[in-house]
Amino acid sequence: MLLQLLLQITPADGALPKGEEVVPHEETLSVLELLASGGWYIMIPLAILSVVAIYIFIERFMAIQKAGKEDPQFMDQIKDFIHDGKIDAANHLCKQTDTTFARMINKGVRRIGKPLGDISAAIENVGKLEVYKLEESLSTLATIAGAAPMIGFLGTVIGMIVVFHEMRISSTGIEIEQLSGGIMQAMVTTVAGLVIGIIAYIAYNVLVARVEKVVYKMEATTIEFMDLLQEPADQ
Repeated sequence: MLLQLLLQITPADGALPKGEEVVPHEETLSVLELLASGGWYIMIPLAILSVVAIYIFIERFMAIQKAGKEDPQFMDQIKDFIHDGKIDAANHLCKQTDTTFARMINKGVRRIGKPLGDISAAIENVGKLEVYKLEESLSTLATIAGAAPMIGFLGTVIGMIVVFHEMRISSTGIEIEQLSGGIMQAMVTTVAGLVIGIIAYIAYNVLVARVEKVVYKMEATTIEFMDLLQEPADQ
């Protein structure tokens, strides 16, 4: 009797026959799917900020690199022209040389004959204008570095508000899958904002460091030129 009862028992729903194993289903999520889940109203502004940051970095990097290049023969030729009294030739050479250092020296060459203090001040003013040109758009890059994480956090807060609102108005309750999906969607914006902010912050500091190197070269060139003007007086 007992044997017959045992033979009549069927596996419960969802039970697997002996010898079969459960194969877990692994769900994958691509980067594009992850970004698309963040909400267009936050991800589109973040995408625009990322494009602007990349453009500013590439454009300023090339401009600063160009400004930092100097011809080692330029100052030697200026020295020869000034020692020989060929001020017009020195002025002409500065105009033909399209560099930051040449524009500074050109201002000093045009002021030769005036007090050294006036010459130094004139060169310094030109140097400030050149540095201002080099630092163009760097403030925008710094703003992106600070604003992107805040925009991402705003998206997270909005997403969490939406999730809790759906929980409140749901009459049948909310499944754990829906809750986790909504939270993940909300957190994506924070991750995107942090990534953009970190990249923009690093790019900003890289450009600032390169500008400082150019400024150092400008100061060294100015000192070299002022020493050149003082040489005849010392002899």
